[in-house]
Amino acid sequence: MPQLLPYFFFNQLFSSFLVLAILIYVFSKYILPSFTYTQIIRLYITKLIKNSK
Repeated sequence: MPQLLPYFFFNQLFSSFLVLAILIYVFSKYILPSFTYTQIIRLYITKLIKNSK
């Protein structure tokens, strides 16, 4: 099993940090802003509905 051989530790650490960095970038740049905008729009809509009643 390669995960138990010390020769492969650096490769696994490097690839896992690389994947983590890519995931953080993609989430912060593309996925999370859309959720934030959706929440802001929902907040404004509920405020408009409450003010109109």
